[in-house]
Amino acid sequence: MAQPAHAWDDHPEPLAVASAPRPEYGTGSLADLLPTLAAGLGVPGMTAAITELTPADRVCVFLIDGLGWEQLAAHPAEAPFLTSLLATSRGGTGRPLTAGYPATTATSLASVGTGLPPGAHGLPGYTVRNPATGGLMNQLRWQPWTPPAPWQPYPTVFELADRAGVHAAQVSSPAFQNTPLTKVALSGGTFHGRLTGEERMDCAAEQLAAADRSLVYTYYAELDGAGHRFGLASDTWVGQLMYVDRLVQRLAEQLPPRSALYVTADHGMVDVPFDERHRIDFDEDWELRAGVALLGGEGRARHVYAVPGAENDVLTCWREVLGEQFWVASRDEAIAAGWFGPHIDERVYARIGDVVAAACDDVLLIASEREPKESSMVGNHGSMTPAEQLVPLLEVRS
Repeated sequence: MAQPAHAWDDHPEPLAVASAPRPEYGTGSLADLLPTLAAGLGVPGMTAAITELTPADRVCVFLIDGLGWEQLAAHPAEAPFLTSLLATSRGGTGRPLTAGYPATTATSLASVGTGLPPGAHGLPGYTVRNPATGGLMNQLRWQPWTPPAPWQPYPTVFELADRAGVHAAQVSSPAFQNTPLTKVALSGGTFHGRLTGEERMDCAAEQLAAADRSLVYTYYAELDGAGHRFGLASDTWVGQLMYVDRLVQRLAEQLPPRSALYVTADHGMVDVPFDERHRIDFDEDWELRAGVALLGGEGRARHVYAVPGAENDVLTCWREVLGEQFWVASRDEAIAAGWFGPHIDERVYARIGDVVAAACDDVLLIASEREPKESSMVGNHGSMTPAEQLVPLLEVRS
């Protein structure tokens, strides 16, 4: 995966769409993880796309929200157990996976659970236009409410595993049990709500041991929340990293025989300084607003929906204003470049922006009036830089 430039003056011309480091769909992305594990468990129709992984009878995926590869590698003292596992990543190659584009929670969780890239499962951003209503749909919070099944019609890997006789279980916060995002991305088998991280680790180990063939998923969100609120350099974020390090060790020490534990994440994160150079405000920039009907996505991964007939003008303007710090593409250019996967379902096509803008430098396109909460976040993610895209796939076997 090519390293992007980070100096502000390194781009005399707008960034070429083809220069964006495309996720490793089909060989090493989050969408390939569960199909590979399920194939090893004998689930029909699943393909072992991540060829470095060895099958196990009992498999647990522990997804730590916001634990990027680069952030973990930078903190060996604070996360000694996780650091000791870096060489095990991706089947002992010591390599990370890629999250997929955009590198954001709703998109990544749907990729994990369905085993499909964003262009197929249809959650291609934090907020996207609903073609049926013309309004923005927040796919993380599922607001406004939208019927889940038509929005994401494919079965999850957990559902397919359960039908194949594999014991499938999810262990997470009770608050997530009945959310639409859980329904479309992670449903199947049994759900076990546990409040504390320690309780989740203990329950995950119990669920692994509950059958000869098991597929268990567990999740921890607070590291990501600390990064958003306080940043990666904060004591709060570091404290959360130290805590998840202990959680992973707790689970690893309880693995039943013939088990494999995989520790991964949905995305990494970058801190963005609070100044006009690094935070461009859409709501105060008349050039960027011209011809724009809706602004979707998030600060480092924008979907831009133009007033009908203004699509080319908006693309030209955004390239001129942002093209040295963002990869700016038309919808069709982004699709052709494979940003959302090898193919796009028809129902998903119009959810993608007429213009798609992905940050290359440590810059953010905020919307201070429309998105006051999101605009105030210290840590951010969404784009295709290594800090956001690369996630671990650490392995412990018993």
